[in-house]
Amino acid sequence: MRRLLGTAGPTLLLGAVLAAPLGAQALPADGDHAVERLNASPRHGEWQRYDAGHGDSVLAWVVYPERSDPAPVVVVIHEIFGLTDWVRSVADQLAAEGFIAIAPDLLSGKGPAGGATASVDQQGAVRLIRELDRDEVYRRLRAAAAYATALPAAKTSVATIGFCWGGSTSFGVATAWPELGAAVVYYGTSPDDAALAGVHAAVLGLYGGDDARVLRTVDPARGTMTRLGKTYETEVYDGAGHGFLRAQQDRDGANARAAAAAWPRTVAFLRERIGR
Repeated sequence: MRRLLGTAGPTLLLGAVLAAPLGAQALPADGDHAVERLNASPRHGEWQRYDAGHGDSVLAWVVYPERSDPAPVVVVIHEIFGLTDWVRSVADQLAAEGFIAIAPDLLSGKGPAGGATASVDQQGAVRLIRELDRDEVYRRLRAAAAYATALPAAKTSVATIGFCWGGSTSFGVATAWPELGAAVVYYGTSPDDAALAGVHAAVLGLYGGDDARVLRTVDPARGTMTRLGKTYETEVYDGAGHGFLRAQQDRDGANARAAAAAWPRTVAFLRERIGR
């Protein structure tokens, strides 16, 4: 596991981020500025419902890049808080990097009167997430990829990216999805050894150094993935906490440094594994 020590101060890093144009060098917005970023986006984003099989339909936020040729697809898996504006803004930034991004609301049909994330408060979303059936979640994610890769503007190559609960789910679904091209895990726990045998995708894990609950699952998974001849690249950012990409202002600059390093690493990994 590689640990990264940040030396630049938070003011310098945040200033560089704010000065960067939207596109390959920009970071996703933090949690406080997601709506502002969405409102300013030049990209086309839209709500869609897709068929997830078994009589199930899922609400999703889909964002298109501005390019003249077909784009690879990234399925964005939300945190335990459901499909928030912040997750939609991450999808928008992925589109700025050249990908079609689809962010399914995995609470679709689970809220009051069949609602989704918007039908409950944050704690309600957490409770509902904890009640989700894993196999249903995996089916919905694969159906999201099928929907997006069938779009006229899409390539057939696909990756997943997830955050917190979604990070664990991104790694987990890779154990059951042989055709998946890549999986990115932001501060999510790793599957157990038995499940890792089913991973065919390359996996990138990005973790805060002060996130012991998650980190204790990383070394065992890395050892097993190495033994099995599978790709599991990891980065650990010293001083950063859980949720550092959303909470970029926290932890005296450590989260900002982690975000500034992790996002370009993410984009490079996705381009290498599923194309530009």
